[in-house]
Amino acid sequence: MRSMNAKPPQHDASQPADDGRKPRSDGEQSRERLLQAAMRLFGEQGFSKTSTREIAQAAGANVAAISYYFGDKAGLYKACFSAICTPVENNIAMFDQPHFTLRESLQGFYRQMVAPLLAGEDAEVLLRLFYREMLEPTGFWQQEIQNNIKPEHMALVGVLCRHLGLKKPNQNVHLLGYAIAAMCVQMLIGRDVVNAITPNLMSSPAAIAAWVEHLTGFAETLVLAEKTKLKQGKA
Repeated sequence: MRSMNAKPPQHDASQPADDGRKPRSDGEQSRERLLQAAMRLFGEQGFSKTSTREIAQAAGANVAAISYYFGDKAGLYKACFSAICTPVENNIAMFDQPHFTLRESLQGFYRQMVAPLLAGEDAEVLLRLFYREMLEPTGFWQQEIQNNIKPEHMALVGVLCRHLGLKKPNQNVHLLGYAIAAMCVQMLIGRDVVNAITPNLMSSPAAIAAWVEHLTGFAETLVLAEKTKLKQGKA
């Protein structure tokens, strides 16, 4: 996932730098406000309980603007996820490279997983939206599993096979892949627990990066343990 931070304005070199033009058109700003308001309200209340009128009011826009930019409420909901989801191939590229060491691959895997936590003030909004979809699925969650989560899991399993010397994954390698991911899921869905017990562990991007390094070490140990079992013929 990626944050909804606005892109820097594109300056036309053929025009004076101080020509007073707005970096974004009113239409672009209106569309962005609708997306931000929709993400927050959908995350807090769910798709069915959030009305287009409520979203428009929160965004300071006309209800008709939703139809103009997104077609309908379902189109707006889909646009929210499109805006925050990084293409799966980009995520996979962060950890599945043939020249990566095991540690580099595990670091990359965790870094793409914790990206939502580094979205600044948007982090809570982004994660809440996904949690709500998981609790009250509209069909998007199943698409997310098939189009993103499954390909990433299979890519991770492929990386593990490469470092374990296996031609294809067996059940134990899939279990290993799930275990590696699960250690990071605690950071994403257990933030309230972590912040209540050890708030310093997630207090800053640097703290999150340090946690990722620890997870990388833990995961590397799991993989090496599995490799030892394979050599001993126990796996």
